[in-house]
Amino acid sequence: MSTPTEVEEKPETTEKEPSGSSIAFTATLVLLVGLALFGRRLFNGWFTDDGIRTWATMFVGVTVQALPFLVLGVLLSAALTAFVPASFFAKALPKHPALAVPVASASGVVLPGCECASVPVSAALMNRGVTPAAAIAFLLSAPAINPVVLASTAVAFPGQPKVVVARAVTSLAVSMILGWLWLLTGKGGSWLKMPKNRHAHDDSKFDVFRSAMLHDFLHAGGFLVVGAAAAATLNVVVPRAWLDHVAGNLLLSVLILGLLAVLLAICSEADAFVAASLSQFSLTARLAFMVVGPIVDVKLIALQTGTFGPKFAVRFAPATFVVAILTSLLVGWWLL
Repeated sequence: MSTPTEVEEKPETTEKEPSGSSIAFTATLVLLVGLALFGRRLFNGWFTDDGIRTWATMFVGVTVQALPFLVLGVLLSAALTAFVPASFFAKALPKHPALAVPVASASGVVLPGCECASVPVSAALMNRGVTPAAAIAFLLSAPAINPVVLASTAVAFPGQPKVVVARAVTSLAVSMILGWLWLLTGKGGSWLKMPKNRHAHDDSKFDVFRSAMLHDFLHAGGFLVVGAAAAATLNVVVPRAWLDHVAGNLLLSVLILGLLAVLLAICSEADAFVAASLSQFSLTARLAFMVVGPIVDVKLIALQTGTFGPKFAVRFAPATFVVAILTSLLVGWWLL
């Protein structure tokens, strides 16, 4: 009887940790919004009026534009986690692993979910018997090419449908390539830790929906604020000549924006607005920013380490980054 008791206590322990970081992110959100609205008065005399005005305008603009898409994406993602059983995906996917990979990748087009939610969903798929290659393909495609993300990209880049097409094609290709690489390299059975369920078995669907919604919104909202602040700061503080020099080098600009996406960890429903604000850079570099962010960033590496094990994360994250950068360069050359 002692073993089941220990197993049941684990979900309760893990629920406490996100709440503390959620409070921190909420405090950050309130602080930065306050700085954006009242920064001119607080820092009058420290910085130029033009600098404060530009920073506040960019920060509020990016945040306000992205927030509706963030809320919609979190609601749909929580509903998917709570009300759609993992067995549905197991039955819908082909039995052959090589065929299951592109089907799982394509399913991301119609199944909304942010990157935070895609990790537990892919873990649930593995627990229900879905081949890890297909679950990984879904893990990468769902947060990158779902309808909310594509719609937000279209709004962020008005009159440029080629950017939406390039993002969808690149992200879909990256998810399939990594799924097939998993199959070709021996399936990684020695370093993949099979995940456990995120929620207790006796949780009601409404409780799962509520906890997933609050967790994802507070975390994603905090990263959105940090990303908007970073983009505004980059445009105000960094010398224009330096940005122009970096932006003029295609390979360097793609690498820098790819690394920036890893560090900022912006939710996929909102990253297009941050990318659009980085107007000094080419469309190919901004494409790399939007492709890398939803599939490999600091919070995803942490989530994947805790869910699938450090041996998985230390191999998967670098491989994902390299494939995403190379594919972005190829598709950008082709479409943009």
